Amino acid sequence: MSAASAHSVVESKPWTRHLAGGVVILYALITILPLVWILMTSFKTPPDSISYPPKVIFEPSLEGYVNLFTTRTRQTPEYMASLPPPENWVERLVRDRNMVIAGPSKFGERFLNSVIIGFGSTFLSVFLGTLAAYAFSRFKVPLKDDLMFFILSTRMMPPIAVAIPIFLMYRTLGLSDTHLGMILLYTAVNVSLAVWLLKGFIDEIPREYEEAALIDGYTRLQAFIKVVLPQAATGIAATAIFCLIFAWNEYAFALLLTSGTAQTAPPFIPTIIGEGGLDWPAVAAGATLFLIPIVVFTIVLRKHLLRGITFGAVRK
Repeated sequence: MSAASAHSVVESKPWTRHLAGGVVILYALITILPLVWILMTSFKTPPDSISYPPKVIFEPSLEGYVNLFTTRTRQTPEYMASLPPPENWVERLVRDRNMVIAGPSKFGERFLNSVIIGFGSTFLSVFLGTLAAYAFSRFKVPLKDDLMFFILSTRMMPPIAVAIPIFLMYRTLGLSDTHLGMILLYTAVNVSLAVWLLKGFIDEIPREYEEAALIDGYTRLQAFIKVVLPQAATGIAATAIFCLIFAWNEYAFALLLTSGTAQTAPPFIPTIIGEGGLDWPAVAAGATLFLIPIVVFTIVLRKHLLRGITFGAVRK
């Protein structure tokens, strides 16, 4: 079937486009529903968060965010009556529960650890993966296929299988509960993914571009930076997103290898305890704030991805 006839078929059946659009919208709604529920829970009070049936219409409250960033202690009515009037709305909100603020929580520190470790490991993974992928794509590397399979095989093993050896090794080297140790570990895990993804993108870049740059007097490094990297921007952006998602959400190694100094947000958020159990609004507030950096990072690189895809289409 020619392109013209295929186009006429599509034009003659507009219901297919409506059906496809409906399916996409339904899938998007199903996918985003848990995120919307988490966001709603973060603005509920603790009683509303565990009510049955679940409340969809409720009076919004910032108690979950206040509980997330503070530690509170319950006091006797006599002690509460002896206190001066609250200085701000945060103290007023806490005192309504017959509590006082004892100090800040550790969520800010854990969130900063996630930023340092997640973005640090992503940068190293993409940097090393780009260099390795370029070498595998452009040079005659001895045992190239065997090395590529070995790199890929590191992704086949479940993390729990190497948890104990890594724990013992890190304890011996003094890397347990350190930012450097977690960055190196996540980098080692993500490099294999970065190499395989980026090699496919670099293979699609014609060698003639580099050869023309070399004839014009560029060095190999200059040709790599000024010719290959701009053309591989799409792959680099996509790889960075996948690497950051893994490092940002990783739970098992963070729980096993960190406890205080370098602990990230994923193992910390489930430990937020309220009266009588988990403080679900605070947990939801932490999850909501934890989602923001990676959503922003993806949106920023999405623009770069679209531009890179457009350039590729024009080039071809």
